[in-house]
Amino acid sequence: MFDSSTPARIPEEQVARGVRQRQGRSVRPTGGNRSGWGPCGCLHRKTARIAAALAGVSALALGSAAPAASAVAIPVDQAADQVGILAAAPVRPARYGYEIIATWPHDPTAFTQGLQFVDGVLLESTGRENSSVRRVRLEDGVVTHRQDLDDRYFGEGLTVIDDRVLSLTWTDGVGFIWALDDLAPLGTFAYSGEGWGLTHDGRRVILSDGEPRLRFLDPETLAETGAVPVTFMGRPLGRLNELEFIDGEVFANVWQTNFIVRINPDSGVVTGVIDLTGLLADPVANPSDDVLNGIAWDAEGRRLFVTGKHWPKLFEIRLTGPL
Repeated sequence: MFDSSTPARIPEEQVARGVRQRQGRSVRPTGGNRSGWGPCGCLHRKTARIAAALAGVSALALGSAAPAASAVAIPVDQAADQVGILAAAPVRPARYGYEIIATWPHDPTAFTQGLQFVDGVLLESTGRENSSVRRVRLEDGVVTHRQDLDDRYFGEGLTVIDDRVLSLTWTDGVGFIWALDDLAPLGTFAYSGEGWGLTHDGRRVILSDGEPRLRFLDPETLAETGAVPVTFMGRPLGRLNELEFIDGEVFANVWQTNFIVRINPDSGVVTGVIDLTGLLADPVANPSDDVLNGIAWDAEGRRLFVTGKHWPKLFEIRLTGPL
């Protein structure tokens, strides 16, 4: 899995697929047009961005550091700095496996984007057509409350702060605020760029947007207050999808992979990689779309739940390792 001697190669068709798709839609929709490229014509910039992100994802599997730079002559009077340079070399993140503790039913029609466990209930947001926010009973997977988004919106990540549920949309820059107990609509908020994943650490709302960074919002005003770049062994790591804050770290699904990364939210450094390969033994209808996504943490019971888009099961797992 982490053989650093193997070069990181990204098939051209995989890069092309990453440009064409973001969870089942074209990269730059325009308004309600789910298949439009949009007016910017930024295919080449998108290709470069997705290719760079895929390189970072390949590094997760290979455990390789960022490519070495060309040799540079260092003046003698800077020789002492070499010690500091060597000391700052990237540290290989810890690797974790998993053990399945329990399996629970999950709605196979749910294109899962956000997931959180609160007071014995799952809060889930879904994307694509009929994007929604839901309260779900863990024991049988029954949806007890549901709010559908307007058809123009593609739902994304979700988090719960006190008695409010916050949910994102992908490209519209609009977030929604819902009441925790019955999902009654309470308002909206605005943010720039794309919305992918959402969580919070008690002090800050933490947002991912597909770029190799985490962005921070004020939990009361929901105004952006800062950001931190995310790196894996010195290399930028993007495509961070669903987020969950667990014991001081941000756990993040890496889109279209079987990996969850553990991120120090202050430095942005990936400190651990969880490999969930083989978790869902059942075949999926669309391997590029029906991917691992959804992390929920029961802080009181110390239980970790994970699922995927269109998966018929939700798993309670225990991490093994570090390996």
